[in-house]
Amino acid sequence: MASRYYQEMQESFRNNNKSREFPAHSAKVHSVAWSCDGRRLASGSFDKTASVFVLEKDRLVKENNYRGHGDSVDQLCWHPTNPDVFVTASGDKTIRIWDVRTTKCTATVNTKGENINICWSPDGQTIAVGNKDDVVTFIDVKSHRSRAEEQFKFEVNEISWNNDNNMFFLTNGNGCINILSYPELKPIQSINAHPSNCICIKFDPTGKYFATGSADALVSLWTVEELVCVRCFSRLDWPVRTLSFSHDGKMLASASEDHFIDIAEVETGEKLWEVQCESPTFTVAWHPKRPLLAYACDDKEGKYDNNREAGTVKLFGLPNDS
Repeated sequence: MASRYYQEMQESFRNNNKSREFPAHSAKVHSVAWSCDGRRLASGSFDKTASVFVLEKDRLVKENNYRGHGDSVDQLCWHPTNPDVFVTASGDKTIRIWDVRTTKCTATVNTKGENINICWSPDGQTIAVGNKDDVVTFIDVKSHRSRAEEQFKFEVNEISWNNDNNMFFLTNGNGCINILSYPELKPIQSINAHPSNCICIKFDPTGKYFATGSADALVSLWTVEELVCVRCFSRLDWPVRTLSFSHDGKMLASASEDHFIDIAEVETGEKLWEVQCESPTFTVAWHPKRPLLAYACDDKEGKYDNNREAGTVKLFGLPNDS
């Protein structure tokens, strides 16, 4: 018997299954993220810039383009509670903190390597950034200085704090999830999560679950309390690159090189919907308040010109008549 939530969301997506794309960059988009209040969406691109859009009723309106990085912007994230501040990680060995009110870079922090992943602690005080040499640096947001630096002996893929801010999680190339205490950074546990490379990790907003995506094309759902895997989602055929929980924690979007984004009901594992894409998807992000999904694909096989890379940001969940 399908849950009531399942029926409600099916009905909602039947009426709101339009996707729309918005020009954002001159090359492919690696990362999209919403501000905590859901008013703005930021995107980071291979073109070395970040863009910020304001969400108006059913569309994204470009507000600004942020220049300064000397290499690709691989990942970005917003301050957990301040909707005006975001941070970008780049291959140019820096991270930059930006303020949308002044549209300026408020800090550039030099790091030791080419940065590929970044996250902001839930208490807003620390930014963790990981580089291609598997070093994770913890940066104090006020002083812009490194608080700690950890060199790992394995390939570090994605990094995240738990919602309580007292544990730090890494997914690694051996299929494991490594858990460290925070701020001590002492190893607590290593979970053999997948038979192959464990790529991405996300915590649900309610703090009950986290999900990991792997090169084996599986998404696993874990309880935060017991660290037990409660279910797997197996509708994708390619390595899972990106995950996002909806604001209520009840839906999980996952994407890969498959030409669709899978939207699952978290409690049952059932497929709620799939969003059709014309090419591999790099990044997905649910809006923090409504069932709107931002995402970005490899636009190389663009509708216009095969040789020109486009960099569009897409929004799914718009009313069919919009």
